[in-house]
Amino acid sequence: MTDQYSIGQTGKPWQAAEKQQWFAQQTKKRDYFADIEPQINALRADYQVEQYGVLNYQTHYPLYALKSANWRPDLPVVLVTGGVHGYETSGILGALAFANKHAKTYEGKFNLLILPCISPWGYETINRWNPAAVDPNRSFYAGSPAQESHLAMEYIKPDMASVILHIDLHETTDTDNSEFRPALAARDGKVNHNWNIPDGFYLVGHTQKPEAAFQQAIINTVQTVTHIAEADEHNALIGVPIEQFGVINYDATSLGLCMGMTDARYVTTTEVYPDSPNTTPQNCIDGQVAAIEGAMNYLLAQS
Repeated sequence: MTDQYSIGQTGKPWQAAEKQQWFAQQTKKRDYFADIEPQINALRADYQVEQYGVLNYQTHYPLYALKSANWRPDLPVVLVTGGVHGYETSGILGALAFANKHAKTYEGKFNLLILPCISPWGYETINRWNPAAVDPNRSFYAGSPAQESHLAMEYIKPDMASVILHIDLHETTDTDNSEFRPALAARDGKVNHNWNIPDGFYLVGHTQKPEAAFQQAIINTVQTVTHIAEADEHNALIGVPIEQFGVINYDATSLGLCMGMTDARYVTTTEVYPDSPNTTPQNCIDGQVAAIEGAMNYLLAQS
């Protein structure tokens, strides 16, 4: 348990005034238009770049998807999403690095559909929530309160039946305990209990379709690039019992997680730990790329 958060009163969920107070404290710390949009535009020679929406905040943020240049209706779709939590930098840069490295690798085998930065306001303000204090990664369901989630789901809908694999790229950071979990508890009028931050990479599978061999194949690939998180003294990661080395499961559908938004058989969320003394920003990006490679190569081996 930690001290009371700076906004709100103990045991009382935030109302509009508290949410506005929180929003007023947020400041721009980096630039989506300088950092991310040029990297997306640089891929136009190898991908169809489609704008699937715009977030109308104080700044208007265009949202982009990358589609295989030679898209074939008969091929299964691999969906990669990054930046659902905009502050989780390696998820965004990992999606773009994978796109840059593998424009042709899987051509004729899969259609690639990559949404590299679902929450650009979160990227700029280094935030988990959107301006309304809503977590997009708990909002992937019908009637979503988060435009980030709603627009992504609407865009994916025409290809939903063809999605065989969805990998959603995330990070677990020290700020989960110093800022984001205390803020969540305050917003919801609950007592905060921080979790143990795992040192290393791990995966979150879907309770309803765990696919243990698939998850293990990803871990096997990633550990050639970066270290895998060991379970804590309770044989858990972030308070959840492990299923196998480096893997826990969540019910993504009931929780409204991004990885639960399709009917894909193979789904997983990656979690990189960028604050580890044993890693670097580039190593985190490489871990995300390796995770996607491991997932796709597993599918190829099955076929």
